[in-house]
Amino acid sequence: MSGAFEDREKAYEDKWAHEQALGFKIAARRNKLVGLWAAAELGLMGEKAEDYAKSVVAADLGGDQGMLHKIRADFDAAGLGHADSVLHRKLEELLATAREQIMNPPKG
Repeated sequence: MSGAFEDREKAYEDKWAHEQALGFKIAARRNKLVGLWAAAELGLMGEKAEDYAKSVVAADLGGDQGMLHKIRADFDAAGLGHADSVLHRKLEELLATAREQIMNPPKG
């Protein structure tokens, strides 16, 4: 009988681990998308945009606030007047995009 309980426990642990990994992938994708969006707003293209996106992802190590602070400072320095509400909406929008991309990758 204890084998069934152990199997159930293992299944729950596996499900939890899968959900955690999926959440990490979605957050990482969102952060990169946010970085690329911010780079475009700053007029950066190509390799400079990719490098900027990486710096935004690195700023997320302090959580969303660290990433938002970096973008806000860079936008302010560039004279872009985006309100914080615009940044928060973009985070939400790109989270949905990232979730869609991770959950439904293109076939082929």
